[in-house]
Amino acid sequence: MTFKDTSIQFQMLDVTLIEPDPAHPRQQIDETSLKGLANAIAKKGLIHPLVVQPADSGGRYRLIVGERRWRAAQLAGEQRVPALIHACPADEVLEVRIFENLGLGVRAALEPRDMANAIQNIAQRFETPEAAADHFGRSSAWLSQATAAANLSPKVSALLDSGKIASTGAAIQLEKLAQKNEARAETLIVQTAQLPEGEKLAKKVIDSALSEEGGRRRKKEEAEPEVAPAAVVPVATAPAAASIPPWEEAPAAPVTPPAAPRQRVNPGKVKMVAELLGLDDGDEEEILVRLIDEFLALKGEGNA
Repeated sequence: MTFKDTSIQFQMLDVTLIEPDPAHPRQQIDETSLKGLANAIAKKGLIHPLVVQPADSGGRYRLIVGERRWRAAQLAGEQRVPALIHACPADEVLEVRIFENLGLGVRAALEPRDMANAIQNIAQRFETPEAAADHFGRSSAWLSQATAAANLSPKVSALLDSGKIASTGAAIQLEKLAQKNEARAETLIVQTAQLPEGEKLAKKVIDSALSEEGGRRRKKEEAEPEVAPAAVVPVATAPAAASIPPWEEAPAAPVTPPAAPRQRVNPGKVKMVAELLGLDDGDEEEILVRLIDEFLALKGEGNA
């Protein structure tokens, strides 16, 4: 009898009666994502039951699918978990696991804007963004990034809805461009609206414009006269939406320690040395040159 045809029994099982299968194809489990799942289970319980089969006649069970959920449930402090007891022929176990992870008809991830709207609706129940982020077990920076697609401007939203922008990630990047150079973003928006039917604004075009704006800003900063500012702490930039979903937390950027302030020479001492060297003013560079010459002459190295 195949897996599809075997009977199913639902039970709340003690987590200690369930054991993982050493032959499971998932050999690596990311600890960070596991903690995120544990936070969700601590808040709402295990939403999707595990699928297990009897391991022996002593009342123990072996996991077929759901090992991450089982481990996260233990991290969350759950004593009992919902499980479907479902016998599975040995030659079908691997296929069941692969099809479950492929998600073929099992579960499809929400579209980024739908996810952003849902997260924002939940966040609005809390008094502060910090409290909302804490509810999800994440940082305020994550919350801002995860809800970015829910705060698109009307013009960008209209282009995304009409299919003129390639993806939600591209729309978010276009909003970032507007923050750096509103006029350039507006030009892109107008040009995109005039694209022929079926053509879309590619994300790489927006990324290129953002990169150019970043280059202009750096050149401007380099051209400005140097002032002794307080130490600047670099801010982590959001990863490209194509590689990391907006609701996945980006890693924190390293913090650069402040540079030690340059020690200034007492002006009175500078003037005194200038007088001893027979100089008319207190130009520090000229004094330094003369002092080096005098020192080398004293050491007999003046012609070196």
